[in-house]
Amino acid sequence: MASFCSQNRVPKVSVFLFFSLVCFLLFSSSHVVLAQSSPVFACDVVSNPSLASFGFCNTSLGVSDRVVDLVKRLTLQEKILFLVNSAGSVSRLGIPKYEWWSEALHGVSYVGPGTHFSSVVPGATSFPQVILTAASFNTSLFVAIGKVVSTEARAMYNVGLAGLTFWSPNINIFRDPRWGRGQETPGEDPLLSSKYGSGYVKGLQQRDDGNPDGLKVAACCKHYTAYDLDNWKGVDRYHFNAVVTKQDMDDTFQPPFKSCVVDGNVASVMCSYNKVNGIPTCADPDLLSGVIRGEWKLNGYIVTDCDSIDVFYNSQHYTKTPEEAAAKAILAGLDLNCGSFLGKHTEAAVTAGLVNESAIDRAVFNNFATLMRLGFFDGDPSKQLYGKLGPKDVCTAENQELAREAARQGIVLLKNTAGSLPLSPTAIKNLAVIGPNANVTKTMIGNYEGTPCKYTTPLQGLAALVATTYLPGCSNVACSTAQVDDAKKIAAAADATVLVMGADLSIEAESRDRVDILLPGQQQLLITAVANASTGPVILVIMSGGGMDVSFAKTNDKITSILWVGYPGEAGGAAIADIIFGSYNPSGRLPMTWYPQSYVDKVPMTNMNMRPDPSNGYPGRTYRFYTGETVYSFGDGLSYSEFSHELTQAPGLVSVPLEENHVCYSSECKSVAAAEQTCQNLTFDVHLRIKNTGTTSGSHTVFLFSTPPSVHNSPQKHLVGFEKVFLHAQTDSHVGFKVDVCKDLSVVDELGSKKVALGEHVLHIGSLKHSMTVRI
Repeated sequence: MASFCSQNRVPKVSVFLFFSLVCFLLFSSSHVVLAQSSPVFACDVVSNPSLASFGFCNTSLGVSDRVVDLVKRLTLQEKILFLVNSAGSVSRLGIPKYEWWSEALHGVSYVGPGTHFSSVVPGATSFPQVILTAASFNTSLFVAIGKVVSTEARAMYNVGLAGLTFWSPNINIFRDPRWGRGQETPGEDPLLSSKYGSGYVKGLQQRDDGNPDGLKVAACCKHYTAYDLDNWKGVDRYHFNAVVTKQDMDDTFQPPFKSCVVDGNVASVMCSYNKVNGIPTCADPDLLSGVIRGEWKLNGYIVTDCDSIDVFYNSQHYTKTPEEAAAKAILAGLDLNCGSFLGKHTEAAVTAGLVNESAIDRAVFNNFATLMRLGFFDGDPSKQLYGKLGPKDVCTAENQELAREAARQGIVLLKNTAGSLPLSPTAIKNLAVIGPNANVTKTMIGNYEGTPCKYTTPLQGLAALVATTYLPGCSNVACSTAQVDDAKKIAAAADATVLVMGADLSIEAESRDRVDILLPGQQQLLITAVANASTGPVILVIMSGGGMDVSFAKTNDKITSILWVGYPGEAGGAAIADIIFGSYNPSGRLPMTWYPQSYVDKVPMTNMNMRPDPSNGYPGRTYRFYTGETVYSFGDGLSYSEFSHELTQAPGLVSVPLEENHVCYSSECKSVAAAEQTCQNLTFDVHLRIKNTGTTSGSHTVFLFSTPPSVHNSPQKHLVGFEKVFLHAQTDSHVGFKVDVCKDLSVVDELGSKKVALGEHVLHIGSLKHSMTVRI
């Protein structure tokens, strides 16, 4: 709650004052507000038997019939109450107030007025920040975390502490290493982001009774679209116009959202603050009605980022009047406004003839249908599927263990000089633990956080295993002054040294992008001095959301190991210790490229182009297009074991069937359209034998990449699939990939159309390469 009140993200003064008042009331009357013990729901026929006569309260009817019945009973003024996140009540119909805004990015969060912690439920399981969970490349883990979060959310709803609609996950592409919100995302790759988004959404939404139309909680994929700049060198998200090619839009920015809707069946999509090619996303009928609801068939509602309509009216000056802004948003396909703008201006927009009441009906229909699917209109929740969940189901031992396991699976070992890690807990008599992030708590959970069940700091995790000597080394991560002499002393006297460095929300956060990607302040000076003074192994631990230029450490032989631990969640310190002392074999892989500082010196954050431009020296972005030097690459990560790959099955030739009179039979084509007719059953299998040739059991991520022929400015390499496999030492296993030619091997052309490139495709698995020809 303190975080919501100190860093609320609403940009406008009026709404800021409103939420300030809310925060004041929450703090000043916490015993009243936070001790609330019953869930909010409609159709309470026990207390008011007359409600049973309403069709919308009749659970034997279908969702659509019930919503139609409800909407026709409302006046225009009543309908407008349901266009905003703090939805009003209609007591004559037994509908209470409902707060739509809750968050659950990596655990139930206190950001947003819909959720509170109290003495009844003082905390919830706080999983690693998303960027680290994504580094596990484990789709079953994404689902498992979502299931735990939704169970805890339902438990909190049942005691009046949470809503049922959660505006998570964030599936924007981590396009630029300076972005302060990259930590919230699954990284830079469209396939990984798609798999994460649809997996987490399934975990949140899918009910245990198999009801495909029902929702456990309602998730929301955000921020749609091409949103990945917050505040950089005077350019902020409220004024930024993202100029994006059709090609980049369709092969980079849109795929995770498409997967969220089509594969994950998400209940909501949130449009973003920025403009895309001159049009605010929340006012763009092509992006909202056309794509989300039209092409992808969203079953749910479209919501604004908080006060986006106010932003496009007041900051972007997209419309001349507020009524016109309200009308444009609704006509574009918007259903719900986080903020109060539609509540204030919709009626006047209808009166002025700018929007018909039928458009309002459509919006509130979508909102009510979502609440219907959640059981909100089914009467007493205690009689429903999740009605018995309560405080005992939050912060369970199993849930907390999953938080630790998620951190272990995500942590990436980037450097390990032979024999340095894992450390032996019996051989180490004195471990020096140094660094501004060595004993942090809140830093470990990143943003959009809740109150965790408890914390285990890195120092606590390490001290539980061996004797430690601790020194912060800097007063904070900004590290304006380093305690170099004291740090050198304790490192020189220790058997091994762990340096826990990196960033926190003062360096990278919402509304805060980085200008450089170096370790802040005197961190590099401190690390180098300590390494030079040490006699034993030196392990550098980087806690951050984005990548860092740690070239100096990579090339310094005295720094024997480097670990990236993201923001590892409530159990982060325990997970770090598990890996350093070898009770867990690291298996995380980087979900984003780590660039040198020279990259950001020459690439403006405002340039949205993914592809390189040789004419002006622009180097492109992400592993798919960037051709320059990296500090570490997408997919990098080491293990305490070695794994070998053997290809046992893959085709040498794939033929694409075309109709007899197709133009490509009479003229040379470099690609063919990935049309439905062409693509039916156009799949093949790739089989591999993976062997753990080492002496330590562990997990291994098998990546299948493809390099397509160089047509249509295609990527130099792109991820086709990934599979995580656990292998005991000296054992092997088979891993198979079913490759859909049109879905997995296609490229997007300059006009945004999917094409199957003809010619030589190269498949990459580890160091293996396999060439195959695709032809008609």
